[in-house]
Amino acid sequence: MQRRALLASALATPALATPTLAQGTERVRVAVFDVTSALPFYVARERGMFARQGIEITTIPLQTHPLIVQALVANEADACSNLVTLEAANINQRRANSVIYFALNGQNEAFRMEQFVVRPSSTARTLADLRGARIASAPGPANMAAARGVLASVGLGPNDYTLMEQPMGVHIGGVQSGQFDAAYTLEPVGTVGQRAGAFRLLEAGVISTHLLGRKDAKAFAAGAGFSGRYLAEKPAVAARFAAAWAEALAAIRTDPTTLSYLTSHLNTPADLAASVPLLAYTMVKDMTPQDRQDLQRFIDIAVQQGVLRGAIDASTFIRPL
Repeated sequence: MQRRALLASALATPALATPTLAQGTERVRVAVFDVTSALPFYVARERGMFARQGIEITTIPLQTHPLIVQALVANEADACSNLVTLEAANINQRRANSVIYFALNGQNEAFRMEQFVVRPSSTARTLADLRGARIASAPGPANMAAARGVLASVGLGPNDYTLMEQPMGVHIGGVQSGQFDAAYTLEPVGTVGQRAGAFRLLEAGVISTHLLGRKDAKAFAAGAGFSGRYLAEKPAVAARFAAAWAEALAAIRTDPTTLSYLTSHLNTPADLAASVPLLAYTMVKDMTPQDRQDLQRFIDIAVQQGVLRGAIDASTFIRPL
């Protein structure tokens, strides 16, 4: 009931704020989780890439991934900008074709997203040194599971630390105040906290290094997609949306001014925006065989850890558009 109430509240304002559609324009309701991986969405929206495809956007900010899944399944959102892939795998394993990705975000030490940070005064130098630590975690079961899996890989069991799910907005203050000794956090919070002197980076790209077993492996931990229902009902609109997304990815790769949206929409100080690490934004149609193997391994590890209820073929929930 609480999740339903939160979702209803989050959906109310965007719906009221949306103007009447121009003739021939299609509205797409997009659930957005505001971290660095949402950058392509804001580039496409603010630079008119969606509008040129005849698409008007209703933005639905939802700051936990289970709520995004719920919105897609309940037909309260049509698309998602950066949903965690383990959440999609979980719902698709139980209800096939619930969420289908057309773009994925690869992350590792070079394409940084997830990371463990500590206070600058901490004596911890490796992940194994987090024994006994109070750790804030990025929200959602998938993030919590990834943090636990990485810590387990260095010999720390669930009784060796305290892991507490926390909204992204409190990570810096929580560590700075001493409420937490460390955080499993995401970009741009990681970079902002480090530049503010609140964090010291312990290790980034931990999913690839410790779970996938290669520093250069891409952990495709989130991506953009549609509900299976919407994709079946409006495939042409979905293809136009994906075309706008691909245009945004090309702009991010070639135009440094796109990073300004990290400041205007993702609370990144302007002087830091250019230094925030970006992800390996990848359209599904451009994924290599190694990319697909990395995605499947990421899913398989989640099954082994009990994060997913059963095995699932990753190719069943990605589709080139």
